[in-house]
Amino acid sequence: MTTHRIGYARVSTRDQNLSLQLDALKKAGCDKIYEDQISGTKNQRPGLDQALDTLRDGDTLVVWKLDRLGRSVKDLLDFAGGLNDRGVGFASLTDAIDTTTVSGRFFFNVMASLAQMERELMVERTQAGLQAAREQGRIGGRKRVMTEAKIRSARKLLNQGTPPREVANSLGVSVPTLYRWVPAAGTAVASKQ
Repeated sequence: MTTHRIGYARVSTRDQNLSLQLDALKKAGCDKIYEDQISGTKNQRPGLDQALDTLRDGDTLVVWKLDRLGRSVKDLLDFAGGLNDRGVGFASLTDAIDTTTVSGRFFFNVMASLAQMERELMVERTQAGLQAAREQGRIGGRKRVMTEAKIRSARKLLNQGTPPREVANSLGVSVPTLYRWVPAAGTAVASKQ
């Protein structure tokens, strides 16, 4: 079975140059190199899509640096995990990662474990913070836009015939927010139409 090294290069703006990445990928023995010249946060990366379509079992996707694929560790680990599930290796030249080697797979698995642990610790910290706030009588989230005084004012204005849009504007809220907190407003408006 013939295996291939498929390269992927990306720059985030049109005025950046791909030549450094392309030279490094060629020296690393890439048979084909695909490229994109768009931000890493964009979901549409046609060059990466072509590279992924080209990869077969036993092939290796090679990038110049990890950040060419994405910004978050979780996304990178998910991406590399997807390649692994397909039997495709992954290598990052400047980060010295190569999942086709035993030490490369070990390093990547350690990174994945650390990322998973961080996610679980974040959930635990968030839950502990919310529990502590509840015990102190506080409720999480943003302050309510519609206070009891605003609700009373809204009802009074609506009962006096003020149009809901004007009531919402005077209270500094949207009409849907007004309807959410003063449901009778919807009924009053409907009966006048």
